[in-house]
Amino acid sequence: MPGTVGGAVRWATSRLGAAGVPSPRVDAETLLAHALGVDRSEARRLAVLDRVLPDGAADRFAADVARRADREPLQHLTGVAAFRHLELAVGPGVFVPRPETEEVAQVAVDEAVRVVAREGTAVVVDLCTGSGAIALAVATEVPGARVHAVELDAAAHRWAARNVAAASGDGPGADAVVRLLRGDARTALRELDGTVDVVVSNPPYVPPGAVPRDPEVADHDPAVALYGLGDDGLEVPRGVTAAAARLLRPGGLYVMEHAEVQAAAARAMVAGAGGFGPASTRDDLTGRPRMVVARRSGGTREHLATDPDGRPAAGRTVTD
Repeated sequence: MPGTVGGAVRWATSRLGAAGVPSPRVDAETLLAHALGVDRSEARRLAVLDRVLPDGAADRFAADVARRADREPLQHLTGVAAFRHLELAVGPGVFVPRPETEEVAQVAVDEAVRVVAREGTAVVVDLCTGSGAIALAVATEVPGARVHAVELDAAAHRWAARNVAAASGDGPGADAVVRLLRGDARTALRELDGTVDVVVSNPPYVPPGAVPRDPEVADHDPAVALYGLGDDGLEVPRGVTAAAARLLRPGGLYVMEHAEVQAAAARAMVAGAGGFGPASTRDDLTGRPRMVVARRSGGTREHLATDPDGRPAAGRTVTD
């Protein structure tokens, strides 16, 4: 490997590209920044200047490039994953949050903002929280939101607890920004039944025969976070949807991520759960149909009439 920063980046980019890494230059710069203990913009500046690469950093960088060339996730090497404005701790045992899921979080954030503006507070539940990405996005972006997150898997729960603690501030008296519970998403939080304003979830939904193509996913993301069980991969999502119907107040919003090919099946799943109005499909950041959105119907509580995407239905206030 060359002994200068610029040469090292070019060497790593070539090696990662030959290994099939989708974004070799970005990954090379990110790994170099991690080895040097600087941010990526500073690593790029040093590469342009072609400064000498310190021996210790060179050794760390070479080792990380070798692991990345073996298709170990970049986030496992750096220990962090970016999600919206957050930097989350991740590693083996937890699903690495994806940029595509940021739009799912946006739907939950937008609804929570509307509810807070109307009522002063909003109750939000994130089922199958994994690293805590969606729950923490809502909690940190929406003042007035009271966010609960549920995760069953022990390893993922530990990562979520670490991220919640980091976001909650220092000191023994600091309040957690998210109430994190280890439990089954299908049965958890019964004390909140009928009171929740938003239920959001990125559950496991991959069908059993649809092994992900990327080695980073297939070989490193935990299977419990990927495969939704059942012939269609929607057995776990069905349980999550039933829980959402139980938890939501009348007019409350449900949003769940799914695979691109599951859009029609996800809408049918929501219809089959009962208790929801018409479901709609929303696109992710790449323009693919990746989430189902629906409002809870029934009950007697007065609420602002909106369609599943949150747009007012002729400005009417209705009582079910």
